[in-house]
Amino acid sequence: MDEIVKQIGLKNNCTFCGVFRRQALDRGAMQMDVNMILTGHNADDIAETVIMNLLRGDIARLTRCTAIITGAEGTLPRAKPLKYAYEKEIVMYAYFKKLDYFSTECIYSPNAYRGYARTFLKDLESIRPRCIIDILHSGENFAVKSSVKMAVQGLCSRCGFISSQEVCKACILLDGLNRGLPRLAVAGKIKKVNRVFAVSTSQRSVESASGDSGSPLTDDKQKPEAEVA
Repeated sequence: MDEIVKQIGLKNNCTFCGVFRRQALDRGAMQMDVNMILTGHNADDIAETVIMNLLRGDIARLTRCTAIITGAEGTLPRAKPLKYAYEKEIVMYAYFKKLDYFSTECIYSPNAYRGYARTFLKDLESIRPRCIIDILHSGENFAVKSSVKMAVQGLCSRCGFISSQEVCKACILLDGLNRGLPRLAVAGKIKKVNRVFAVSTSQRSVESASGDSGSPLTDDKQKPEAEVA
């Protein structure tokens, strides 16, 4: 993450971390030949996700973020066994049983979108203690019209791992990093990333064929080219 933050800054780094972490779980699970991934998401996490997806208008994620099992139609489903457990209950249990657990926030997420949703949720909880479970139940009962087109889970055409798009988010982000265009990759503008890269490649080919770089910079001062995956 240190190298990623140097390129993208502190605003969108959680996108990279989340996407790469999820695919790392998938890759590790497949290497170990497991048949299901169990995650530690609790009621607080899911309520935050409901709020985030609602504010973003992300219907696809909103309809599945409260499901206790997702991806059941694929080869590697995921389950959230702690779905109805509050975060404070889990912490108290871990403390009572003297279990090791992480209690510090990531140093790279001071401006994370989820952080604002968490603060909002905690403010609500101080007024209405049961708001977390209420939001969770509300998310479970959201209904989407049958006419709304939903994403279908498939496989990435590049890496072959699970994706709801032709090219998975992990490949798009990695491509953007290697081409020096991480912000376009975060926005999911893979076509624009490819177009920018194609134009720069074409220009270098023309310059190479003519023997003229078209730049007043000397060779030892020219900017390094973007690394290509």
